[in-house]
Amino acid sequence: MKREFNVVIEQDEDGYFVASVPALRGCHTQAKSLDILMARIREAIELCIEAYLA
Repeated sequence: MKREFNVVIEQDEDGYFVASVPALRGCHTQAKSLDILMARIREAIELCIEAYLA
């Protein structure tokens, strides 16, 4: 089953990109590049969903 979530991306004062998923409380990550950030937020979403279903 494919699910879609809105992801909020901001850049902090140190240059890191920070991503969070408002629909999944506590689901966030950070990275220096957008490519890495997108891979990390996908993983974070999967982990958050697993935790909610457990």
